[in-house]
Amino acid sequence: KELGLLPKFSQKVLISNLQLLFIMVQMPLRLGDTAPNFTADTSKGQITFHDYIADSWAILFSHPDDFTPVCTTELGCVARMKDEWEKRGVKVIGLSCNSTESHESWIKDINETQGTDVQFPIIADPTREVATTYGMLDSPLHNPTNVDKAGLPLTVRSVFFIDPAKKIRLIMTYPASCGRNMEELVRVIDSMQLADRKEIVTPVNWQPGQDVIIPPNISDEKAKEMFGEFTAVKSYLRTIPQPK
Repeated sequence: KELGLLPKFSQKVLISNLQLLFIMVQMPLRLGDTAPNFTADTSKGQITFHDYIADSWAILFSHPDDFTPVCTTELGCVARMKDEWEKRGVKVIGLSCNSTESHESWIKDINETQGTDVQFPIIADPTREVATTYGMLDSPLHNPTNVDKAGLPLTVRSVFFIDPAKKIRLIMTYPASCGRNMEELVRVIDSMQLADRKEIVTPVNWQPGQDVIIPPNISDEKAKEMFGEFTAVKSYLRTIPQPK
């Protein structure tokens, strides 16, 4: 009843915020969950997410808004790293709460200012359906300025790493104020793919080519069968050169 006393625009904003709040308090996505499927318009046409991934790895990343400085540098960097993604069998796809028309116009700026050619799709999510499903929206308690003109929250810098089985393998979240380290995204892809292939784990600050660690659940006998000789710093800390 009291809602009817509000101007229609205010009613719309209030209802939208309540709907977003309801979705945001649902159980968050966790590592090992199946990445939610969806169909959405993008700068490259309509896609169904699982079909887009197919048998590849995927990185789904959100950015707060089109025509913003940090996002422009990020997407430009992702585009310049095209060969790195392809080498690892990774498909990248961006997302923000803007329209496809906005994306298409902004891409021209990215290409011009960052010296690149953006070819990966950017999801248009003005209704925030995908962003809320993936828990990408900022909180007004964290950053009350990361909102659109209607006062609705925009996305933070979320990153979801998804494997060919459509399982979420890693989640990163950066605030809107901090541009992501794209070299770190490549490093963790290398680590996870190597771990899947060779049954190892990687230590702090690991880089490709450096020593790796034998997981504690593999016995010494089994480790010798799998890897040959290894260095036992402690019974639980055993290292080997990176397997080929």
